[in-house]
Amino acid sequence: TAARPVARRRTPVADPRRRLIALLVVLCLALTAVAVRLWMVQGPGGREYASLGRSQRLRSAVLPAERGAIVDRNGVELAMSTQRRTVWADPRAVRDPAAAAKALAPVLRQSVPSLQERLTTNAGFVYLARKVEDPVADAVAALAIPGVGLRDEPKRVDPAGALAAPVLGQVGLDDEGLSGLELQYENELAGRDGTLMVEKDPAGNDIASGVHELRSASPGNQLVLTIDRAVQFETERVLADQIVASRAQGGIAVVMDPRTGEILAMANLVAGPAGSAPVPPTDNMAVTRVYEPGSVNKMITVSAALEEGVVRPTDTFVVPDRMGVADATFHDSSPHATEVMTVERILAESSNVGAIMIGQRLGKGHVDSYLRAFGLADPTGLGFPGEAKGILPDPDEWSGTSIATLPIGQGVAVTAVQMLTAYNTVANGGVYVAPSLVTRVVDADGKAREVRRPEPRRVVSEETARAVTRMLEQVVTDGTGTAAAVPGYRVAGKTGTASKPREGAVGYEEGAYVASFAGFLPAGAPRLSAIVILDEPTPYYGGLVSAPVFSQLAGYGVRVLAVPPDAPPTGAPAAPRPGASAPAPPTTLGRTPTRP
Repeated sequence: TAARPVARRRTPVADPRRRLIALLVVLCLALTAVAVRLWMVQGPGGREYASLGRSQRLRSAVLPAERGAIVDRNGVELAMSTQRRTVWADPRAVRDPAAAAKALAPVLRQSVPSLQERLTTNAGFVYLARKVEDPVADAVAALAIPGVGLRDEPKRVDPAGALAAPVLGQVGLDDEGLSGLELQYENELAGRDGTLMVEKDPAGNDIASGVHELRSASPGNQLVLTIDRAVQFETERVLADQIVASRAQGGIAVVMDPRTGEILAMANLVAGPAGSAPVPPTDNMAVTRVYEPGSVNKMITVSAALEEGVVRPTDTFVVPDRMGVADATFHDSSPHATEVMTVERILAESSNVGAIMIGQRLGKGHVDSYLRAFGLADPTGLGFPGEAKGILPDPDEWSGTSIATLPIGQGVAVTAVQMLTAYNTVANGGVYVAPSLVTRVVDADGKAREVRRPEPRRVVSEETARAVTRMLEQVVTDGTGTAAAVPGYRVAGKTGTASKPREGAVGYEEGAYVASFAGFLPAGAPRLSAIVILDEPTPYYGGLVSAPVFSQLAGYGVRVLAVPPDAPPTGAPAAPRPGASAPAPPTTLGRTPTRP
């Protein structure tokens, strides 16, 4: 029997039209997605993506501005900027960081691991060494390491070394002012940085037709000081010599033109380690640190008493060598019999007891008001960073002994510039003239702008100022300050010797003193004033250690400024001409003093 054939099931054939429709739908959806994405990229998100692409191609470099120079009154540069080369790298372009680090390490004097770490950083720019000297930069260039380059940067230099360093101040690695005038006038000196923007390909090469935008840097302004470089140098030299000779802990010397208040020199030095040469401190002690002035303050006491009419120069006092005030006993520097002394001799001989008697006659209110009027309680107006304003107790807080201590310069603390400015007031006929360090600012186009100064103000009358000047002359002619004399010139000034207050405690350090001398010349028409302060010298009297320094500084200053000498009295030998070598001041170290 023949087998029956097996029936096969027929597979339905798909409709071609459906497949085409499905494919069309998919294509439409894909094209719609592409269109939407394209619209998003080209439309709302276009700027973001364009910016992303631009940022991947553009390289921006800062072009540091050259810092403005600081020059002395004669245009001599004290601080300036010069170009140095900085070593940098683009880690993405360094092919062999390990080999590059090994080659650079001995040239830059850095460790291999430190360099290799920076050369493998995920960044387009890293510093390897800032502002290196030319031999180092030339050695790096000779290595020709791909991805390592050099760029110019300004570096602050001081042509005169450490001259006036605490006054000028310091700048940081990025040329920003950190202290002194560099900080105070940062906005004037800094200038404005420029930028260079270049379009590069992924390999770091410039794109010829790409972006190349340059905004040039604008240099900073020039600062013109009142300081005279020659006078500053001599002031520091003479001060340093005396610090060594007297074995002092340090010293301050300020030289000014009393008529204008312009500071011609401002020296700050501290003793070097192990008997080495004195060195500049980190701060400008002449304006940032206060000290008890001691007997130089008696000039203010006498000026106030004369101005208020409570004494005349020839009035007499019966002066013992000691006296009690409240619960304390005050004495002169050396024992002496009770003497009849005029006001002139009290100042010339620097009698503590006599000055206290004048202060008591003057009274509490006037003692305080004149100390303030002479500027001992307020900042000088210099605006110097960290400037101290002086320490003067409020009259309501006076103790029973304050009427004795303040007239002789104890219990009050001042800066060197404050005290010298007080002496300038007498030199100026009783008019207070604020001190100044900067005369003008000059921009890149040479346009100068004068620095504003406080207005002068009268403190005492011309008559009082002339009378006090005559008394201060006696201090130098036959008083405690004979070592301050300058041949050919009438010198007016006052010595000072003050105990040092204890740090953080009541009372004074045993055997620790500050010696000083402040004065001006020529006494009849003052052109130069100076103050010299020595910290713990041996011997410790101002007339022995500070006055001779004043003599040297003043003698040099009048020659530099071409100040004519005083006319000699009839029949007296002619004084030496300005510029001629003046005889050295008499040596007074080791002399036994009779008064401070």
